[in-house]
Amino acid sequence: MTDVGARDEIVVGIDPVRDWRLPLSWAVDEARRRQYGLRLVAAVLPQHSTQHVDDTPRSMALRQAASEALRAAAAWSEERHTEVEPAVELVEGFPAPAMGRMSRQARMIVLGSRHLGRTAEFFSAGSLVVPVTAQAQCPVVVVGDAEHVTQQPAYLVVGIDGSESSKAALALALEEADLRGAELRAISVWQPPAFLRHDEEVARQAQRRMLSEATAGWSQKYPDVGLTHEVLTGHPVEELAGAAEHALALVLGRRGRGGYRGMRLGSVVHGLLHRAHCPVITVPVV
Repeated sequence: MTDVGARDEIVVGIDPVRDWRLPLSWAVDEARRRQYGLRLVAAVLPQHSTQHVDDTPRSMALRQAASEALRAAAAWSEERHTEVEPAVELVEGFPAPAMGRMSRQARMIVLGSRHLGRTAEFFSAGSLVVPVTAQAQCPVVVVGDAEHVTQQPAYLVVGIDGSESSKAALALALEEADLRGAELRAISVWQPPAFLRHDEEVARQAQRRMLSEATAGWSQKYPDVGLTHEVLTGHPVEELAGAAEHALALVLGRRGRGGYRGMRLGSVVHGLLHRAHCPVITVPVV
């Protein structure tokens, strides 16, 4: 998922003007579970980055705000888990490309979500979720809501569509479930075509067969993870979001079948980044 020279670090994007506690709490807990390092990163635009206007006072103020946010986030994370000692890094440049570069060596990137609509997300100047998720070379976790830790038994959901990226997602989802002592629901969604030309039961059987083949053999590696298979019918975004309503996380392959041409982000993944109410983990092909 990452380069050979990858560091065992989880990188968290710290936004100095928005609440960073939800994504940071997820990242600190994950770093503790995996015994990874934690790096807190804030990006500030370089001076004279827009139309050659002398914005030095504004740039200095933004830099100061970012530095203060990093210090506060580091102190907060140390209070949450004293054994996790975060590194802090203030980088100059646009946030999305900066986080993309860091994904070449990070084990995970963790971002917060503002729950923007899909159109607003595309056109927001400060947007990180879509471009970083699309371009990152490591798993990206988008945390817009807290984990549902009260649901018993605790479970994660992984979407399976037979693609190579969904196989990579399954591998990470099983690892996450094992680390957390949680169950895993492997879900495939069959979306009936507008004009059904084939027998519905035959189509369902093919979907179940694909799901069984994708998950075959994993129980031997993770014997303590309760793994269930489900084939749902409907729109993949709505069905997966509903299934993950009380999940610890929803895990998805980054490039599914049926993505928009020319995009590195599958259309289902794109929709779930804005629809799901649990942390969404997207995984690139290994």
